[in-house]
Amino acid sequence: MSTPEHSPLGKTTAYADRYDPSLLFPIPRTAKRDEIGVSTPLPFHGVDVWNAYELSWLDPRGKPVVSLAEFRVPADSPNIIESKSFKLYLNGFSQERMADADTLAATLQRDLSAAAGAPVVVNLGRVEAHGHAISDLDGLVIDELPLDIDDYGPPRADYLQADASQPMVEEMLVSNLLRSNCPVTGQPDWGSVQIRYRGAPIDRAGLLRYLVSFRNHNEFHEQCVERIFVDVMQRCRPERLSVYARYTRRGGLDINPYRSTGAEQPGNPRGARQ
Repeated sequence: MSTPEHSPLGKTTAYADRYDPSLLFPIPRTAKRDEIGVSTPLPFHGVDVWNAYELSWLDPRGKPVVSLAEFRVPADSPNIIESKSFKLYLNGFSQERMADADTLAATLQRDLSAAAGAPVVVNLGRVEAHGHAISDLDGLVIDELPLDIDDYGPPRADYLQADASQPMVEEMLVSNLLRSNCPVTGQPDWGSVQIRYRGAPIDRAGLLRYLVSFRNHNEFHEQCVERIFVDVMQRCRPERLSVYARYTRRGGLDINPYRSTGAEQPGNPRGARQ
């Protein structure tokens, strides 16, 4: 079954060193979307931006090659790919001879698209040529607000409010205090989140309380971001909204979901904690 409990998460695993696309474990998005009232057509556009830092294979002469990789999984794909299975799959190339990087990229694109159920974009980059400078999310960081907080979950959408009596604003609000937990292992997932919107001014204290209320919440990265998007839209009713979370890496992978009322593609800024 394609549920988190049946995935490789939290289980003793033998790390294969040969190519095996069957290691990829897709999980349908529908169950969690049903939980937050999201149906087709989706109320957002978006993408899940994955970065891989532990990708290696052998060239035709048997010499190892290393690379950084970016994967973009569209938000309208029917499935997410469970992250440990993704890591196991990537590790399987470590003793595989590949004709060249283009051959590997084509293989990755084919397998990941099949697992996600929609086209996945794959970009490989040489480590020495990457030059990926640290660039944290743009916006006003709200973490220094002087608040007493004692609510760490479940997420409380009622903290969110916007003052419709005030002129509309366009702003980006950022917090580095996002934490949620893996729904299977309970391991913490740490991240930063950017809320970019146009609409009535959102109460910053309420927004920060809301984000902190994810601290003991068990949900995958993608699901948390969709919950934030839906809650902000329903409670604050902005004209435009995007939510971008940049999570720290685990097992050589970081996952960065982006959801927006617009169809634009986000950049891929590597934060200081990534």
